Amino acid sequence: MEQQSNSIFSLQYWLLCISSLVFFASFNMLIPELPDYLSKLGGAESKGLIISLFTLTAGFSRPFSGRLTDRIGRVPVMAFGSLVCFVCGFFYPLVTSVFPFLFLRLVHGFSTGFKPTGTAAYIADIVPANRRGEAMGMHGLMSSFGMAFGPALGSWIADTFSMNVLFHVSSLFALISIAILYNMKETLPKEQREKFSANSLKVTQSDIFDPMVLPAAIVMFLTAFSFGAIATLSPDLSKSIGLHNKGLYFLIYTLASLFIRIVAGKVSDKNGRIPVLRWGCFALVIAMGFTAMAHNVYLFVIAAIFFGIAQGVLSPIVQAWTIDLCDEHNRGRALATMYICMEAGIGLGAYLSAEIYQNKVSQMPYAFMIMAGLATLAFAYLFTGKVRRMKAAF
Repeated sequence: MEQQSNSIFSLQYWLLCISSLVFFASFNMLIPELPDYLSKLGGAESKGLIISLFTLTAGFSRPFSGRLTDRIGRVPVMAFGSLVCFVCGFFYPLVTSVFPFLFLRLVHGFSTGFKPTGTAAYIADIVPANRRGEAMGMHGLMSSFGMAFGPALGSWIADTFSMNVLFHVSSLFALISIAILYNMKETLPKEQREKFSANSLKVTQSDIFDPMVLPAAIVMFLTAFSFGAIATLSPDLSKSIGLHNKGLYFLIYTLASLFIRIVAGKVSDKNGRIPVLRWGCFALVIAMGFTAMAHNVYLFVIAAIFFGIAQGVLSPIVQAWTIDLCDEHNRGRALATMYICMEAGIGLGAYLSAEIYQNKVSQMPYAFMIMAGLATLAFAYLFTGKVRRMKAAF
């Protein structure tokens, strides 16, 4: 691989970080405005499907992206994910009814099914193992910038101009991501690369699930429910307490996660992944509890801050833990397994929270309390015997 020094700050690493920043901004800028947009199309009762369908396709595509990452290369897989975002942005303005919109969300999910899988494998290739947590944290920091200003920028564009302009700006950001990837060096060794063919897409059971990373996948699954609920309900939560910008929760929690990502990564490199993950799960339980009680701006901000702390810990450390647990020749498959569990958690969290909510503000706290319960299960799992036996090694 490319791990030739103890430094993580190479040109390739920074190019990857910038590409991820604009990629995450591309599709996240749409999220706060899509519930109202779907309602105007006549699909208010289908709000939960906005995230669920997106994550369904993302999860379905993970085995393919993992297989292609390990066989074709990291860069082509990342480029395909960004390309999907670019194309979908041009099609959103053309849909005028609920079914085509939901179908487009289904297609759009291929973007996150491919780009993050190739990205995580690329980072693992170019950074030393003893700084993996820090590298994932720094990359997560850059991605978080995109996730932070994307929703807030999206709401501003929609309010100032129109939804069609928002969709086209989303495509522009994806195009920038593709342009950056075009200049990146492939890190999959030449002797492992294959030419793309129909056989490249023949996914077997072993491509779908890597049992070596099951503990990391379980933690990701249980904690991802909360993100699905936040992505689905936070725009309506913002409106219920009188906030005009529906992307504010995203902005606050992402800014809160910035510093903690780097610190958590360094601490996990030194003291192990599991102790740090426990604190992340604990913060998530608190975040969901405060979100359930957020009937004013102050509680809303506190909830978003704790959610940011939780995401700043959990996201990069679970990725680093997944890479720790897997065989280096199957990094794509291992990361695909973890991401499948993430997409399943996000999708189920979005659908379940919408079903509980039923467009009734009084029902919203119950959805967030259930998410707090699932985060508590993840916290408890990290104290079980099987996980404790891994503590010495990781």
